[in-house]
Amino acid sequence: MNDEQLYTIGEVSKICNVSRKALRFYDKIGIIRPDKISEENGYRFYSRETLLFVPVIKYFKQMGFKLEEMREFLKGSSYSAHEKGFREKIAELKKQEEEIHTAYTSVQDWYDLIVEAESVIENQVTEVSVKYSDALTTCYLEQDFNYNYMDSIININWTNYLEEIGKAITGPVILWFPNCREKMQGKPTKARILQKIISDCGNNPVMTLGGCMVASCYHIGPHETIRETYDKVFRWTQEHGYRCGEDSTERYVTDYWTTRKSENFVTEVIIKVTRN
Repeated sequence: MNDEQLYTIGEVSKICNVSRKALRFYDKIGIIRPDKISEENGYRFYSRETLLFVPVIKYFKQMGFKLEEMREFLKGSSYSAHEKGFREKIAELKKQEEEIHTAYTSVQDWYDLIVEAESVIENQVTEVSVKYSDALTTCYLEQDFNYNYMDSIININWTNYLEEIGKAITGPVILWFPNCREKMQGKPTKARILQKIISDCGNNPVMTLGGCMVASCYHIGPHETIRETYDKVFRWTQEHGYRCGEDSTERYVTDYWTTRKSENFVTEVIIKVTRN
């Protein structure tokens, strides 16, 4: 091969927009080797054919392949190496995609809750309204409720259960109470803790909330004073010709997960209603 048919490392760097350091590293790990090294000064020279490996490497990098993974591909000896390597990379990227989707969904939903709470506090939205509540079917864990809201919301048993069944959650913590009047009176009661499952619940026990008309009211402030909001809902529904159901749901928009200032807590109290 004649010298005039070769490119210096500097020329390859300019033509292919790749650093000399990268080219030397490619040589070191056996990805792209120069076609000739001068015995006099150690200069590297590359043929046009070798130079054309650089765009191929860039595209492999775009697809997420590490340099070490490219060696077999660049040999170009068979399709089998590509098929095996691509199949493994697809599986790897699919897993990464799922992890990124989980992280994105979790961050976006938490951000939305903060925006919701800020709007509720700024506009002092504490009046009762009747609305349709979309159905939410999700996993749950039943527990004794002892009125320790912090323990119930940042719930270790719930976290452990989710890890055990391999499910990721998003959105607000929700507590469902089978008898809202007992809960208002501070009597011992059961509660089910729920959150939206990002994928699906699989074969685990599920319950469905919503799918009906409800009375809704935001409660601003400590959870210990939430009875005031229940009283408001019962008075309003009675005055407007509605009958409240037996159970209730508390949707914690912002709570101990976001702030330790209880005056900034925002909780949505939700009770199923029907017309008298």
